Amino acid sequence: VQLQASGGGLVQAGDSLRLSCAASGIPFSRYNMAWFRQAPGKEREFVTALRYGNSNAIYTDSVKGRFTFSRDNAKNTVYLQMNSLKPEDTAVYYCAAQTGAILSTIRNSGVYHYWGQGTLVTVSS
Repeated sequence: VQLQASGGGLVQAGDSLRLSCAASGIPFSRYNMAWFRQAPGKEREFVTALRYGNSNAIYTDSVKGRFTFSRDNAKNTVYLQMNSLKPEDTAVYYCAAQTGAILSTIRNSGVYHYWGQGTLVTVSS
């Protein structure tokens, strides 16, 4: 199983980035997918999740209205479109995959079976 995240970089506040995460080795269309992030000196935190068969992602409050999470099952890939980036969005972003979790646990990193290697997003002020 491999989750390959890409798309991070250094941008200025207000700019946009699109992260991608390509999955292999799993029946992708049956997996719930998520993005977490970890800022320097902080714990990993939930950003967004998208359950399989559901086009409505859930987001942490700090990114609502700015980030959009989508998936392309034909390409086994998820995308995180990040607009109006802020310095506080600076972090390593990780994609994650899991199956079987109930909705109430989807924000919990502990329910995810597979993780990507992370991609660094740096937003300068």
